[in-house]
Amino acid sequence: MKVGIVHDWMTTLGGGEKVVLTLARAFGAEIVTTEVEPKVLRDAGFEGVRVRSIADLPRAQPWRILAATRAFSRLRLEGFDVFVLSGNWAVHAAGHHHPNVYYCHTPARVFYDLRVAWLASLPAHQRPFARVWTRVHRAWNERRVPSLDRIVANSRNVQGRITRYWGRESVVINPPVPTTKFRHDGIGDFWLDVSRLSHEKSLGLALEVFRRLPHERLLIVGGAPRGTDRDAFIERLRPPPNVEFRDTVTEAELITLYARCRGVISTAIDEDFGMTAVEANASGKVVIAADGGGYRETQVEGVTGFLLPSRPEAFAERITSLTAADLESRAARCVEQARRFDSSLFVERMRGEITAAVEGARR
Repeated sequence: MKVGIVHDWMTTLGGGEKVVLTLARAFGAEIVTTEVEPKVLRDAGFEGVRVRSIADLPRAQPWRILAATRAFSRLRLEGFDVFVLSGNWAVHAAGHHHPNVYYCHTPARVFYDLRVAWLASLPAHQRPFARVWTRVHRAWNERRVPSLDRIVANSRNVQGRITRYWGRESVVINPPVPTTKFRHDGIGDFWLDVSRLSHEKSLGLALEVFRRLPHERLLIVGGAPRGTDRDAFIERLRPPPNVEFRDTVTEAELITLYARCRGVISTAIDEDFGMTAVEANASGKVVIAADGGGYRETQVEGVTGFLLPSRPEAFAERITSLTAADLESRAARCVEQARRFDSSLFVERMRGEITAAVEGARR
């Protein structure tokens, strides 16, 4: 099979990018995207993967999303047996590219469950336009859903959203984590949070936790989406002195940070899946996360992770309660749990879905 992969954009390295890069390497596929930052491939260790850019997008939102949507709507690819679509806006390529498999990270949450919170976070003068845009673009997206031949959800959590918002069935295939690449170098003196600088990651909660723990250190690693003023985003959070922000790092650097940290923090509310939690476990590290979403699917409560109410005092109390010896004693069980989500299982199951899409088109 000649597989074509269509992905929103590749300007920062996140879970979505790791999914399509893993697929492209496994199937010898080409990734077609709007914009690509070459360092994303280098940072992830996927330099040999073929990526084609089809558009030069404006930096500001929502014009960036609108331009990407138009680019995918006009896309016409030839010479492929099957297409894998990934991202919120790549769905607009579905109408002219069959058979297709849509790997859904989540229906765009600013159109659904996070719409009210996102609108409230905007300056007052921007809200009327944002209300109209989310309503119109949601309808535009939903018109493409019937063109999706098969839908794969990255978690049971996302599978529920697909049913609730789109009325479609889907199968669950968790994202790939190359668990054997990670290592455990003991229990360090800092906590790690690997998150994009975006609204849904609830980084304000993480900072409130560490304001209460001045003798603990937190390192937040992650890039800002293109069009987001990184410095202004961080400044609005008013980070305390014991919290450090670092931009996206290479995969090798990230593996070292996981290996040497004390544990991993995630305050994202109702996280889609949460690849960082599995990466943390693969490094023998405990996860302290907001209770809900994909974390309920990856963590053994009280063993490999602690799922807590989204209150700073709950996180602060748990962090204070965990000694280095306690954290070290959990390392082996964390690694064992992570293996349930290894990349090899992801590739095997996706191969089955892609083959089924091709065979279904032949009937």
